[in-house]
Amino acid sequence: MTTAPHLRLIDGMRAREFPAERIRSGPAVSGPGYHTMFLHADDEHWHDADLDDEAGRLERRAQCLADHDALLMLLSVRWGEPQLVSLWSAQERMMAGEEIPEPWADPVAACAYLEIWRVEKRWIAMGLRLQEDGPGCELSVLVTEIDPP
Repeated sequence: MTTAPHLRLIDGMRAREFPAERIRSGPAVSGPGYHTMFLHADDEHWHDADLDDEAGRLERRAQCLADHDALLMLLSVRWGEPQLVSLWSAQERMMAGEEIPEPWADPVAACAYLEIWRVEKRWIAMGLRLQEDGPGCELSVLVTEIDPP
C-alpha cells in the first residue's frame, strides 16, 4: 500500500466522531475518545504457508518500515516534528500493576516509543513494534482526545 491511502485513513480518523462504546472492525478499534488503526499487523494478513516463508516476512517488514518512514516524513511536513515519547516508564508502571487507560494500554504494551503530534485538540500517535526475535513489524496510528499516560 502506498502512503496516500494511509494518509486518507488518518484524515478520516481525525474527522470521525468517537463512538460511545468500544467497537472493532477489522484492523480498526474505536472507543470513547479514540480511534486506532493497524496499518501493518503481524499474522493478521498472513496465510499459514506464509508463516514459514522467511523471505516473505522480511519483505513485509521492509514494507512496514518504509511505510513508517514515509508517513513520518509526510506527517512531519503537515504538523511539524513529532514529540518522540519513550514508553519505558509507562511500561514499568504497567508491569508494577498500574492500569494504563485506553487507548494507551495497547501501544504501551507493544511499542518502545511513540511519535506524537498535538493537532486541533487531538493527539495523533504513530507506533512501531519490531519483533525482537524475528522479522515481525507492526505499524499503528492512534487518534485521541485522551492525554498520554
